[in-house]
Amino acid sequence: MASTRRRPHLEVPAGKFRRAESYTPFGRLIKPRSPGAPLVGRPAHAESLKVAIDTAIMKAAKRRESTGFKVPGAVRGVYLDFEALSGWELALSSLESNRSQDPKKRIEVVAVRQAHSSRQHAAVFVPEGKIKHFLGQLEKYARETPKRKGEARHENTYDRVASLRLATLRALWTDDEAAYPATDYDPIWWEIWLRRSDGAELSRLYAFAALANLRLGERRIQFDDRIVTLVFGSADQLSASLDVLNDLAEVRRAKELATFFIQQAAKDQAEWVNELADRVESAGQDAPAVCVLDTGVARHHPLLAGALAADDCHAVDVSWGTYDHEGHGSEMAGLALYPDFISALAGSERVVLRHGLETVKILPPTGSNNPDLYGAITASGASRPEIQAPKRRRVFLMAVTTRDSRDRGQPTSWSAAVDALAAGRSFDPSNKGLIYFDESEATRQRLFVVSAGNVEGGALEPVHLDRSDSEPVHDPAQAWNALTVGAHTEKAVITDPTWSGWSPVAPAGELSPWSTTSMTFGRQWPIKPDVVMEGGNVVRDAAGNVDFPCDDLCLLTTYFKPAEKPFVSTWATSAAAAQVARIAASVSAVYPDLWPETIRGLVVHSAEWTATMKAHLAGASGKAARAQLVRRYGFGVPSLERALKSADNAVTLLVQDSLRPFADGKMREIHFYELPWPREVLASLGDANVRVRVTLSYFVEPNPGRRGWQRKHRYQSHGLRFSVKGPTESVDEFHKRLNQMALAEEEGRPSTGSDSENWYLGDRARNRGSLHSDILTGFAADIAERGVIAVYPVTGWWKEVRKRDQRERDARYALLVSIETDAVDTDIWTPIAFQVGVPVGLETG
Repeated sequence: MASTRRRPHLEVPAGKFRRAESYTPFGRLIKPRSPGAPLVGRPAHAESLKVAIDTAIMKAAKRRESTGFKVPGAVRGVYLDFEALSGWELALSSLESNRSQDPKKRIEVVAVRQAHSSRQHAAVFVPEGKIKHFLGQLEKYARETPKRKGEARHENTYDRVASLRLATLRALWTDDEAAYPATDYDPIWWEIWLRRSDGAELSRLYAFAALANLRLGERRIQFDDRIVTLVFGSADQLSASLDVLNDLAEVRRAKELATFFIQQAAKDQAEWVNELADRVESAGQDAPAVCVLDTGVARHHPLLAGALAADDCHAVDVSWGTYDHEGHGSEMAGLALYPDFISALAGSERVVLRHGLETVKILPPTGSNNPDLYGAITASGASRPEIQAPKRRRVFLMAVTTRDSRDRGQPTSWSAAVDALAAGRSFDPSNKGLIYFDESEATRQRLFVVSAGNVEGGALEPVHLDRSDSEPVHDPAQAWNALTVGAHTEKAVITDPTWSGWSPVAPAGELSPWSTTSMTFGRQWPIKPDVVMEGGNVVRDAAGNVDFPCDDLCLLTTYFKPAEKPFVSTWATSAAAAQVARIAASVSAVYPDLWPETIRGLVVHSAEWTATMKAHLAGASGKAARAQLVRRYGFGVPSLERALKSADNAVTLLVQDSLRPFADGKMREIHFYELPWPREVLASLGDANVRVRVTLSYFVEPNPGRRGWQRKHRYQSHGLRFSVKGPTESVDEFHKRLNQMALAEEEGRPSTGSDSENWYLGDRARNRGSLHSDILTGFAADIAERGVIAVYPVTGWWKEVRKRDQRERDARYALLVSIETDAVDTDIWTPIAFQVGVPVGLETG
């Protein structure tokens, strides 16, 4: 338990306590597995694959001839569908050939998918004249003569291939199988991913669309080697592109947005509003802002007007206007600005606001929300306030998600756009598109707070955890760099007689029935949500029927038609996200020099699990089961007080730094911190329990094409990890354990010395995504010896794609370390502040 939190967090100057070293990691001791030769033997297998290639080429020629289409500038070629042996993955990098300087002549894996049979499939584009690449390899593969030293026979490539065939459109489908059109003649909106080569990809797509009577969407977005746009038509129409258009890489179903629930019935409380408005002290123009990307905001509301200037109201399409046409944006604005309306209304003291509001309307005011390229809309929306107020610090709030949950952690064009924007990239709305500047310098990193998405009202169940555990967070909440917010609830008391005989579905402190999770994600994807916040509850009767909204179990916020009524009830993960955005903006107001990466890390670092959540975690059967529950609750409920202040016996250290992770396709740099550690004070506490929490937060650049997520096709540009010195380990031994270059020439590899079992999650569970947080509890005397921490890189596409050598690119990161002891009369803040150079009498307001 912390004493009164009245101390500022301590910012550690990196140069004073950090040492950078050249870095070579130890190789992983993993013996490669191989399926071995097929039962029919390699010569027979090679022959069957060659026959399949010949058959595919003949079929492709016939299909091309039957279409009658010709697209100027298109490269002839064939798409092959490789199917893996059951239980094995394809050697994807071996199915490519990128040696040609001409990108049009390269063999490329364009899409990787897992079929219903659980067999991996890879769609490979082979330009005309390059099929000899595979035929030559198969000739060598079939040889039975003794193998010469250094001779490549490609056993690992073709032993894994069960079969191959001419690819159909479905071979390029990387979305959920169930989302594919029911028939080849049902028109839908498709999300089309084009391979970038010569810059004329879109011109060729326009030409093909005209020939095939396809309708093109207005927006597009460009990533490193892909262009994404929308096309409306049937599978039958689009299928012809495989034979006449070499640019196609993969296809997915376009996204549709979720609907919102808005309660209309509430009593007019205009007098309360006017009384509260008189007590509100708004922040200045130089204060940070929460930028609400939503349906617009009712700027004329008495409780919002002082925080939202007319010049700070924007729309992606000016014809939409900036007014709130539905109410959701105004609901989010109220929660993003005020900590607790009920307490504020009941009180009499002044309400001092630390931040203001901005708004961008990203949803149209009339008609249905047709599928659209929401990554492009988000990028366009984010640029509006930055043009208007380029120097203002801001937190972007996006409480808008798709209605489906079929991605299950896999990146999409929308989530990748959020990641790219967060990482500091900019988008240019030229030529009716938004172009990703893949060669430009990073500009300004951005913090996006995104709602996890909701369980649909009609799908709510009395046994709500089972439902939430099976409902993955909705796109774009899986974005690595976003601060994704789920919902929990403390609202479990019903006083309204209207709901007599009904009871709350979730107990106090539990996950809200509205919340989605990442329980069904693959282990390689990030932990989402990152945190949870109050999102309200729903009710059930004795028969098990579930209903909502019950005002007692909802949150109070601002209504978009204040003349009718100033307040309305709101709920779910959107409401939770708005409250977390307020915490993030408050942190920015108090610590104006903190980076977005740091603010995200600090919000997560401040989070704690409720007693109800801890009971579930304590009952987990092991670290793996515990880590899985973190995919339900995130890292807990954030606290504004903990995010803003330290205490004498609970101190948070902040480090903002950067390293250069790679050079020439190799690791480059590792950082070691000998932190200002209260060693003597901790040693004097002996066997008293002390908790250390470490959080590492950084932003990655995305590579969202679904091509197997291996080597150069990894999603993340880079990864970072942390490690802490063991209690009996010397500093020199710690360096040698992590860095091969710290060894003398005659020294062998040291024992690992890892103490992962002493951490609450352990490195295997915490090292997901771009935020890593864990807790270590131990004796004070042991913790006294653990004040040395390393930050080091792991691989990513920056390292694997040699043509984009990032040797001069810094990878920014925030390292947060807190030390807390239960002894409330123990002062560990002062000895740390003395070493950092902070006046020891300093307190926060």
